[in-house]
Amino acid sequence: MGRKWNNIKEKKASKDAKTSQIYAKFGREIYVVAKQGEPDPESNQALKFVLERAKTYNVPKAIIDRAIEKAKGGSDENYDKLRYEGFGPNGSMVIVDALTNNVNRTAPEVRSAFNKNGGNMGVSGSVAYMFDETAVIGVEGKTEDEVLELLMESDLDVRDILTEDSAIIVYAEPDQLHAVQEAFRSAGISEFTVAEITMIAQNDITLPEEAQDQFEKMIDALEDLEDVQQVYHNVDLGE
Repeated sequence: MGRKWNNIKEKKASKDAKTSQIYAKFGREIYVVAKQGEPDPESNQALKFVLERAKTYNVPKAIIDRAIEKAKGGSDENYDKLRYEGFGPNGSMVIVDALTNNVNRTAPEVRSAFNKNGGNMGVSGSVAYMFDETAVIGVEGKTEDEVLELLMESDLDVRDILTEDSAIIVYAEPDQLHAVQEAFRSAGISEFTVAEITMIAQNDITLPEEAQDQFEKMIDALEDLEDVQQVYHNVDLGE
């Protein structure tokens, strides 16, 4: 399971060329959740969650404020949440989550990214059953035993606690995300290396070098699409 945190780390450490892309995707997501509820994180838990996740990606305050102000301004721009599933080289599995204001544009673009890189789109449900929705929370400055004790004191029984690089990573049920964060905050920890809900494959696979190069090109092509917010997969990309 721990290797999936490495995939999140790689996304956080994306090359500079992708930084503005990541910020734009957060701006869109913040706008959507702010418009769907109150544009105030104290009364809109979904917005609070997105803002906390944006903080771990160092999204500038100006981008956050602009998205919230756009929602406050009553913009009539609407987005649909879509999920696509598909296969990459050597039977690798991929889930693509999108936010789009043009459904007729998004599906062909996602299909093309698959097809041009040795993959193909599947039907709904063809891949997702091999993934588990999981809350991932990371902190530094604690040991596994200290984190376990802290969570036990808060009566939280999580899926797993692992040491990965300099961080302690907690894997929990999706509905435990905020409870785990609050347990850390009660212990004086308010900074998180990661705090998000992701899709983790039940089994990772390793691809031969040539197939992995093609797979990474496919993932890059999918992530480069304007409408794509998240891409999940079951390939161990290594360190």
